Amino acid sequence: MLDLNRLPLSRKQLLSIGQATARINLWHGSVRSGKTVASLLAFVIAVATAGPSGLIIIVGRSLQTIERNVLEPLQDRALFGPLARHIVHTRGATTATILGRTVHLIGAADARAEGRLRGLTAQLAYVDEATLMPEAMWTQLLARLSVPGARLYATTNPDSPRHWLRTQYLDRLDEPDMDMRAWHFRLADNPSLSAKYIASLAAEYTGLWRRRMIDGLWVVAEGAIYAEWDEARHVVDTLPEMRRHFVGIDYGTTNPFSAVLLGIGTDDRLYACAEWRYDGRRTHRPMTDSQYSDAVRTWLADYRPPGAPDTAPRGVAPVWTFVDPSAKSFSTQLWQDGHPGVARADNTVADGIRSVASLLAADRLLVHSSCAGLLSELPAYSWDPKATARGEDAPVKADDHSCDALRYAVHSTAHEWRHLLTRAT
Repeated sequence: MLDLNRLPLSRKQLLSIGQATARINLWHGSVRSGKTVASLLAFVIAVATAGPSGLIIIVGRSLQTIERNVLEPLQDRALFGPLARHIVHTRGATTATILGRTVHLIGAADARAEGRLRGLTAQLAYVDEATLMPEAMWTQLLARLSVPGARLYATTNPDSPRHWLRTQYLDRLDEPDMDMRAWHFRLADNPSLSAKYIASLAAEYTGLWRRRMIDGLWVVAEGAIYAEWDEARHVVDTLPEMRRHFVGIDYGTTNPFSAVLLGIGTDDRLYACAEWRYDGRRTHRPMTDSQYSDAVRTWLADYRPPGAPDTAPRGVAPVWTFVDPSAKSFSTQLWQDGHPGVARADNTVADGIRSVASLLAADRLLVHSSCAGLLSELPAYSWDPKATARGEDAPVKADDHSCDALRYAVHSTAHEWRHLLTRAT
């Protein structure tokens, strides 16, 4: 059924598949380096030879990520040939069938997911993106793998060198009691990638993420988040014509409220065109949701591109307005006031920061000189050393309101501009 000689595998992938006989087997390294295909093949081979006792489990950040990162690749005939038709799954279901065996799918978005493992006995487990799993979930999963000969297969991109997966497991590989094997993959370990594709992929990552996702290194987050920021390069006094506009809003009552107008220009660049801020703490006059809604809508109705003649019409109609997801009452107020295109912002912080950083590095994101709040925050936006010490990547939560509003607008519209990065290479 499965002829490894017919699959486009590198020697390193084949070697890792053959050596994956430890209790814990971990593939780590850069994106698109071939680690996922190798780990999936090793897991499927283990399923084919599994005994009758103990559950078979796949764990991921969510059911959707399991479907996207594990099941869909397994069902790709170009990758897995005839094996693909033996992977059966109905989208949204919490089980799948692999080679006739029932496999249970478990999302692990936070520490509470650990409770889903209590009481079960497992013989095989596959973990997608292990560094995104709460440590308690990983520990509980290992405890549930209690059938003799039980194995865990996992993949991950590198994270902080102080992440628990690095310090508690990878750094202890040489300890005989660990019963663990690991393989580090780089882009060069995937011979099927063209030079053009690698260059395009590298354009999506910069700074910290380039070192992790492209170079495959476990490196610490330190210093300025947007090291690419250069006021001489990224600040402009004039704007081109815009194809469409979006708004990102970071809501604040005692903290500053910030709204950033983002435009995609006819020159294929993104622009922070304008900004509206209000600091209730400084004025000692906090606003209500209704007052904020009125102020934002008035600001947009009065907007005129800088440099436009006085006779030019006022007003801009953003396609979408992405609101801080914690500000549910304010989103409701905007909707009730008839503001179009109100949406919950994508608040995956690290991914959002990476989106902004990649655009800055490629000179595809510029800021108009009128955005005073944003211009004051961007140079000082930095990683939190206390979070770094815990093995986490998190910004210092101070003077970040306009940065957050920009991130909401940029990352929530990634599908609109992602292709522009490849043009910059």
